[in-house]
Amino acid sequence: MTRRLVPLLGAGLLTMTAAAGAAATGDPDLDQEIDADQPVATDQAVLSDGHVDIGPRYVDGAWTLLVHDDHAAPPTWRTVPATVFQVGDAALTPVPDNPDYAFLPAEPGTEVHVVPQAQRPDVIWVGWNTQDPTVMDSVDRGATLTLRGVQGPGDVVMFLQSGTLGEPEVLWDSREPYPQDVWVEVNTHTHANWVFAEPGVYLVEVEVSADLVSGAAEADTQVLRFSVGDATSTDEAFATEYAAAPEATDAPAPDATGSPAAAEDPVNDGEAPPLLAGVAGAAVLLVAVAVVAALRGRSAKRRARADGAP
Repeated sequence: MTRRLVPLLGAGLLTMTAAAGAAATGDPDLDQEIDADQPVATDQAVLSDGHVDIGPRYVDGAWTLLVHDDHAAPPTWRTVPATVFQVGDAALTPVPDNPDYAFLPAEPGTEVHVVPQAQRPDVIWVGWNTQDPTVMDSVDRGATLTLRGVQGPGDVVMFLQSGTLGEPEVLWDSREPYPQDVWVEVNTHTHANWVFAEPGVYLVEVEVSADLVSGAAEADTQVLRFSVGDATSTDEAFATEYAAAPEATDAPAPDATGSPAAAEDPVNDGEAPPLLAGVAGAAVLLVAVAVVAALRGRSAKRRARADGAP
């Protein structure tokens, strides 16, 4: 399990250098406050531009991961299954020809869809927050955002970059084992770069969990839906079913027959190695043959005496 720390970030965030088409500029939205009485909408919504966050909130007493739609009037929380983030071709960005970005899932110069860290016109701006008033009153220090799986036509990477000279910090990478954790302090509002290698429908399984000041713990898992590329159907994004990704395990991988592969440990988890087991088996067989031969010899002698033989 990978655990990364995300500090409270303010303005001045850079998105994939100048090649991303968005300069590092101050943004007052990062200083937002969320009211406790904002409504929760359950109707389907396609969000294609403007400012949105994912984050926890108590709904009817239940800890729930929701989408905070700050672009709506008034600002509204939305249920995750009823929300699609539409990432249109306005988000296409060439991968920088810079070794600092070698971690990206495409070659330099290749255009990929980027949900940017700094807001861009006509592109959805997805971040996260831990700013719901009840959450802030209940949580002990902060929450953990956990990537549990990605389903889609290509790879997904999310990374942060602070300032004009800061090195990219990879937070989530669909090529790495799951789960992948990001620690988020209470009263945090952060945006990062989400990079999608190919157009299509992506389902991103995310859990938000926290320890409470009461000593209890909370967790909720939801599947974020992204429709990437102008040609991708948002209806398909709503309709696609998610198959949970396997988590990292220390168990041996199955062999071609579907059975777990033998461990490389020479003691085979306490059992004799195959060669020694074969030798032991052969020894047992020889002893058995000798015993049978001895018994047969004794029987023959008894029969001879019964027949009057000296």
